[in-house]
Amino acid sequence: MIKQLLLIGLFFVALATTGLAQQEEQYTQWMYYKMGLNPAYAGSSDAACITAIARSQWVGLEGAPETQLLTFNMPLLNQRIGVGGSILRQTIGISEKYTAEAVYSYRIRWGRGTLAMGVQGSVRLLRTDYSEAESIQPQDLDQAIPVGVQSKFVPNFGAGLYYKSNSFFIGFSVPRILQSNIDLADSELVISREALHMYLMGGITFALGESIDFQPQLLLKYVDGAPFDGDINASFIFNDKFTTGISYRLGGARNSGIGESLSLILAVQLTDDILFGASYDATLSDLRQYNSGSFEAVFNYCIGGKSEGDEFISPRFF
Repeated sequence: MIKQLLLIGLFFVALATTGLAQQEEQYTQWMYYKMGLNPAYAGSSDAACITAIARSQWVGLEGAPETQLLTFNMPLLNQRIGVGGSILRQTIGISEKYTAEAVYSYRIRWGRGTLAMGVQGSVRLLRTDYSEAESIQPQDLDQAIPVGVQSKFVPNFGAGLYYKSNSFFIGFSVPRILQSNIDLADSELVISREALHMYLMGGITFALGESIDFQPQLLLKYVDGAPFDGDINASFIFNDKFTTGISYRLGGARNSGIGESLSLILAVQLTDDILFGASYDATLSDLRQYNSGSFEAVFNYCIGGKSEGDEFISPRFF
């Protein structure tokens, strides 16, 4: 038997039993990467923005997920059209996943805000290198274990709706509609497919004073056959420069019912154009005894950011 293969199996079993039985990546600071969840968001920042995110999940657990991504989006034609793209890499044990996406949105004025309709095309490279597995017996003794590298390209497409005003946003999306076969082995029997994920997101801003805003946000996730999942965030923004907040992720073991994680988020608008954010997730599920939590960092650069006096006007969220 192979140690890392067992680890991968235990990882996916843990996902199913803790309410995180989803194939898509998860981000604590998802509010900085809404285009990856909803293609209609492209162009909504009213500036050309580049975002980079690095995430280490369940630090200390061997083979746990590591994710890096780079994304870009901007408005065109008097902000009626939004375009964007992203490149993502995730590793879990001896498996890697690379995703490239191209996004288009069309935006119209509706009431006091903007309604956007978006579509995206994506392609994924799924790759597993069985030669990197650590075995306790010669691998060739078990013919069921593949040898070398197996890989596969999987195309897909998705769509979404996104509405924003100066004080709130709401969006619904299905980023990958096709339930494509993602088995790496050449077999007529299909064991696994890409699952159809649905996302509902929303947020609103309340002014608590001249220099403090309160911003609750919600991300709900649904996959047929998997437990319901979601992130609940509450943040305070000081002088339009400093953000601090907490997030709670649903899930966790069914018997404890205390959730998957509790997170602290800190962000600072360093200049008119540059924002840096960081978060730490304290694991609440039964996996907490095997890891030291999850860490995530965000870098956001928007070309053409502006300010009025000492007050920053930033497209950080909506």
